Order: sequence, then C-alpha cells, then structure tokens
Amino acid sequence: MHWPFCAAKCPYCDFNSHVRSRIDDSEWVSGIIRELEHVAALQGCSPPVVESIFFGGGTPSLMRGQSAGTILDSIAKLWSIASDVEITLESNPASADAARFRDYRIAGVNRLSLGVQALNDADLKALGRLHDVAEAKAALGLAMACFDRVSLDLIYARPGQTVLQWRNELKEALAFGTDHLSLYQLTIEPMTPFATLARTGALTIPDDDTAAALYETTQELTDAAGIPAYEISNHAKSGAECRHNLLYWRYGDYAGVGPGAHGRLALGARRLATSSERLPERWRAKVEAEGHAFIEYVELAREDAAREHLLMNLRLAEGLDLLRYESRWGISLDRQRIAALECERVLEMRGDRLVATRSGRLVLNSVIAALAD
Repeated sequence: MHWPFCAAKCPYCDFNSHVRSRIDDSEWVSGIIRELEHVAALQGCSPPVVESIFFGGGTPSLMRGQSAGTILDSIAKLWSIASDVEITLESNPASADAARFRDYRIAGVNRLSLGVQALNDADLKALGRLHDVAEAKAALGLAMACFDRVSLDLIYARPGQTVLQWRNELKEALAFGTDHLSLYQLTIEPMTPFATLARTGALTIPDDDTAAALYETTQELTDAAGIPAYEISNHAKSGAECRHNLLYWRYGDYAGVGPGAHGRLALGARRLATSSERLPERWRAKVEAEGHAFIEYVELAREDAAREHLLMNLRLAEGLDLLRYESRWGISLDRQRIAALECERVLEMRGDRLVATRSGRLVLNSVIAALAD
C-alpha cells in the first residue's frame, strides 16, 4: 500500500513521493479501499491468503493510526489473513511520537521500519532529512518499546564518507539492538537534485573502490554481529527477515494499491504486471471515476517473467533454486555460462541453488546479463 506524501522531498529520492500542505486521510483511504476491492474482484472466487502487508511511501507515518486500521479492516473483509501475518509500516523519525506508534500498534501494525539514514547531523542535513540524530534515537527508542520487530534504515557511501567513519557509524547502529537493518548504498538517480549537483561537480560520492570497501566493511561488521545479509542491502537476525520483501525477491504474487504502486498477480496461468497512476490527484480522480486507478495491465511473456525471477532471486543470499526455476518457466540456463561465471568467482552452485558470491553481488547486473542474454 503506497502512501505518496512526504513533509519534504529528499534530494536523493526518486520514489513517487509528493509534498502537500494539506492531506485529508479519508479521501485517500477511500480510494485505496476501492483499489483493494478491484484487485479482489480480479482474483475472483478463490483469492489467496494474505501473508504480509506493507505500508510504504512516501511517509506512511504521516497517516493516522485510525486510517491504517480502516485499510487493514478492509483487507480482512476481502481476503483470508494468515494468523501470523506480518504488517509493516515505514516511519520517519520526524513524524514519530509515542501516541502515533501506539495507534499503529492498536490498528494491527506489528513491524516498524524507521528511516534514520545517517547518525550525524551534518549528513542528515545534506540528505535533506527533517530530523537530527537526537530525534532519530528518541524515535528508535519509542519504536522498540512499542513494536516487537523494528528495522533501522541507513544510507552509506555518502559524499566524503570514509571507511573508518562508516565503520564507527555502523557499530553504533548495531549497538541499538534492532533485529533488522536495511543498509543502502547511495546512488545518484536521474532527475533528482543530487543528479544536478553531481553533473555540476558540486557533489561527489565515493569512487568504485571506496564504495566496494564500504560494502565489505558492511558485510564484515554485520556478520560479526549475527545480522548477516539475506539480500544485498538487507540484514537480519535469523528469523527476523522481512517476509514481505522476501516475497518480492522470491518472485511471489503481490497486489500494489495507491498512487504509483506496482503489483504482480497470478490470474490462472497468466502473470499480470499492474501499475497505478502516479500523480496523487490524478489517481484519486481516476479512482472516483472508474473504481481504480490502474493504468497498466500487462501480461508478462514467459521470457520476461523468467528474467525478473532471475534478477530478484540472485539478490538473495539463498540464491536461485535452479531446478524449480527451470521447471516453472520451461527455460534452461546455459550451463557453460554458469561454469564460466563460477570460474570468475561471481557465481557458485550450492547443491541445486545458484548463488551470487560476495564479489558477484558487487557486479550483479552484469552477472544477470551474462546469464539471461
């Protein structure tokens, strides 16, 4: 469920997020519910069981707890819900307070993802964040008191950041004791303010060698702390992996609702890619007129679906179940290419699983291109 609103737009962000001076929750919640109803109608009389729900954004923590509860109640009316369903909500420290967190917990949210992004005030300011370190730590304390499962997000390879600085910052983050860390390497995305600054030379991020060293430091420290990477950018204690995101990476089925949301739905033998109108106001008008704001229904060709599956699975530490993959899509990967990539030490076979090595994850796009082309 995509909540597209933010209090401010971060200069590195290319997500579908929008700043609005006034947000009436009820107007947007009613549209989200209508899109949920549309998805349920597409699935017909044998809908799947809902295993996970994710409130992403944007900044979902700008939404009232009552609004989250209304959406969750609607989902429960349309689908069967797993008894151990995982319900995650993304939050920014600037919009965190104890009452708001309690409201989310009462509504049914049982996992919180907190976007801290940096643990020094200068870098937080440069990243356009509205909170400082003291506010971030206070928000994290509130989250850990309210929710059994909390994830902490940080960005590394920031302008001017050294390996030693990142080592010290990550040690501090690990000491907080959350069971999950999302550690993202900063990339310069097109059409963002950071891209403009980079083109003019006003902003420089670490070079490839430094970025690789930062990545290696990340793996070293998280492995030692018992929070290894289960996906390129995500680390967790055993059993604390984000089940919703694992669904993406294992190439399962998910419904995407809200402005700009994407989905992958199995309808009989077909695999359907869906997306909704991105601009919130156009999305709302389309929902009011048509009952949903989906602008794309694309039946994925078998080859395209297989490539997506490959791309997603090789991000995971568990890798790709090769036999299951080939059985699902009727496509065989070239064993000679696999052998060549094994010789380059970017891939390895572990039983029936094809796994990207640590060095392979650094060049994963080229590895996948070599396999799939």
